[in-house]
Amino acid sequence: MSATVGNSCVLTCPSKSNITMVTWKISPKVGGPCTLGYRADQNKSDRTNCSDSMNWKFRPDRDPALEIWQVGIDHEGNYTCEVVATEGNFHKTYHLTVLVPPRLTMYCDDHGNPVCKATAGKPAAQILWVLESNSTPKEEGHDNGTVTVLSTFTAHSTNVTNTTCIVSHPAGNRSMTIACHPPDNNGFILLVSITLCFLSIIIFMAVIYYFKLHSDRLCLNTKPPETAPTHSPQDDTMEVEPYTTYVQKENVIYNSVSDLTVGQNLPQGLSPAT
Repeated sequence: MSATVGNSCVLTCPSKSNITMVTWKISPKVGGPCTLGYRADQNKSDRTNCSDSMNWKFRPDRDPALEIWQVGIDHEGNYTCEVVATEGNFHKTYHLTVLVPPRLTMYCDDHGNPVCKATAGKPAAQILWVLESNSTPKEEGHDNGTVTVLSTFTAHSTNVTNTTCIVSHPAGNRSMTIACHPPDNNGFILLVSITLCFLSIIIFMAVIYYFKLHSDRLCLNTKPPETAPTHSPQDDTMEVEPYTTYVQKENVIYNSVSDLTVGQNLPQGLSPAT
């Protein structure tokens, strides 16, 4: 038995009169087992380790059917109903398979080829093309048991514009159409041209800078050396003469003052020697 994820699912039990006891034993693939039981003599039902997403659909003494609300992948597993009645013991087992419909998308790749993608389907979807194609689908499995299928359309004729992809799946079939065009090479050529022009400008500026730097070094190497200024003895004489004249004038003044002082201190009748 199969159920689509997100929908409700009802599992029935053998319908018998004068039911004494009913027990649902559930062994999911994920998680531990659970039980749901009913005893007619006590008119009582109990549950052990069962989630709130599953319960009796009706009164168990009348119809012991089990209902699962919003089926999920974790509900997948074995379900066994055991009935005890005055007529005897009966049981019925289900193997519940949960279907997950894939998400369908289409796009055009870098080469202008249509790509059809069926994402996270359970089981894996089958991809077909309306027109003949030699494409090989690629599958990718996921941890939760779903599978993604990818198929690229390769046309034998380049005149194909609209392409239709059909996804076949137990949960339902879907189709989608897309129009892809070959890539335009003009944009690529323009980009290459701009790049080459930019590189040429950089190289040209580098060459100019190199020759300018080289020419500056040549100018520095060919500049004549500077000669030290000559210093003649005559210049030394000219620098010393003002000092000599000054000393001579000082000596004359000093001698005159000395003679005057001596003359004043001598006794009368004596004159200073010259």
